[in-house]
Amino acid sequence: MKRFVSFLFLLSLLVSACAPQEAPTVLPDVIQPTTALTATDEAQVQPFSAEAPLETPLPAVVEAPIIESPSIVNIEMLDEIFGWAVTEEKIIRTNDGGVTWYDVTPAGLAEVGYLAFTDFLDADHAWVQFPDMNRYPNGGTLFRTTDGGLTWDPFDTPFSGGSMKFVDEDNGWMMADLGVGAGSMAVSIFKTSDGGATWERAYSNDPNLEGAGDSLPLGGIKNFILPLNTDTAWVGGVVYAPGETYLFRSSDGGRTWSNVQVALPEGSSQSELSVVAIEFLTETDGLLAIRKMSETPELLVYRTADGGNTWEALDVEFNGFGILETPSAQELVFYAGDQFYVTEDAGETIRQIAPELPFGASVVDMSFVNSQTGWVLYADPSAAWILYKTTDSGATWVQQAP
Repeated sequence: MKRFVSFLFLLSLLVSACAPQEAPTVLPDVIQPTTALTATDEAQVQPFSAEAPLETPLPAVVEAPIIESPSIVNIEMLDEIFGWAVTEEKIIRTNDGGVTWYDVTPAGLAEVGYLAFTDFLDADHAWVQFPDMNRYPNGGTLFRTTDGGLTWDPFDTPFSGGSMKFVDEDNGWMMADLGVGAGSMAVSIFKTSDGGATWERAYSNDPNLEGAGDSLPLGGIKNFILPLNTDTAWVGGVVYAPGETYLFRSSDGGRTWSNVQVALPEGSSQSELSVVAIEFLTETDGLLAIRKMSETPELLVYRTADGGNTWEALDVEFNGFGILETPSAQELVFYAGDQFYVTEDAGETIRQIAPELPFGASVVDMSFVNSQTGWVLYADPSAAWILYKTTDSGATWVQQAP
């Protein structure tokens, strides 16, 4: 199950240019990239360890250089074994739960870090978009792998970057950022059906482009796009008007968009509301997170069972700036204020867990694959980013990198 998109400093970056910041931010994993690439041999399976039980094989050897002590800036674990991460210079992957990391950076791509827009579909398929600053915002290079990063194919793109999401190995969407100013954000929606080799523009709200539309309003900052299939996609963001939510859905392949209303709690009419994430766990069951700004920031979590036609608020209280992960429809893990809040029954009961390590407000990214197993990136006082892993819902932690 692919993890719920994290927010905190990461997803709130897109609104930082137009609004005062209540908490420090860092650049998102989607920022928020050429030469011919060389193929490598297929991975070989390592024999069983003589010290391990016969039924427990060691992970397959990846025919790529091992990165010792990587300085990770973004992590996305797919399950307890497989995951991807980004350092300031490289794309790396693990096949043993984060103990070992392999350098699978596309040839010719340097200084990946905060410039790359990424999407990791599974252990084999991933995409890295790198902007061409000489053609910004209308050009870049997309690198695609279908073998876990052993080889990459480069493609020229008609956009530089934005929010990119693939629904399968062939079909993907890109909400390309065309520029932000005065509380507005121009975007174009592009789609591909051949794994990113070619792209077609389905929509744009940029009045400078011929055929631009207004069903996805120019006003407001667009935080992300989440496609469910080739026809249906959601866009969430923030509009700087109290009591208004920027939540739009398209059901015709991105050509037109309609606003979706959500019942807000009492007192929200005077608060700024930012749609920070949506995740659908099946075609009909999904979760929605809205950050409500007030004297005490609050995270509102909603659930749908009808594909997003209606949304029901979960009875959970998540206060403060924090990161939310939803590994399943029942499991939520929220971190804020040096505490982990864990529920396995969609909020009916919540366990509050104090970690043994004083992370404080310095957790900059988090990835939980279930309610017990997760990873955090912690920025220590020296500004080094350290990767820790837990298997008991955040109570105890083991350092994995650097």
